[in-house]
Amino acid sequence: MQFPTILAALVAAASFSSAAPTQQLAKRELGGVLICQGVNATGPCHYEVYSMQDCHDLPGNLSGNAATFAPDGDNFYCYPRVGRCSDICTSPTGCTFGAVSFSSPVKYDLTSIQWNTLIEAFHCYDNSTSTAAS
Repeated sequence: MQFPTILAALVAAASFSSAAPTQQLAKRELGGVLICQGVNATGPCHYEVYSMQDCHDLPGNLSGNAATFAPDGDNFYCYPRVGRCSDICTSPTGCTFGAVSFSSPVKYDLTSIQWNTLIEAFHCYDNSTSTAAS
């Protein structure tokens, strides 16, 4: 039996497992959205963390050509809109189909609601609640 080899492997494993819990993972920033030309996050894609409450135009190659609009699993939602941020909404029914969040069923297939050729911009909003300290 190769006792020194086994002992060295056990010491190495123990030191590795004891070091892992002390490492901290960096928290993702709120506002990450994946936008892709194809359904199910295929084709050319763009991922960015966007600021809340501001209007954001889609990147040029995705404007009016995005079948995936997938916010991260954070506590926020976004309103896709017809037209660029500088455009004035003149539709009597509004310029969005509603809020999209991590749990939205259409986020990976805007073609299912025929919005893949309409989305050109969006706004995102924080959905977390805060409690005041007493």
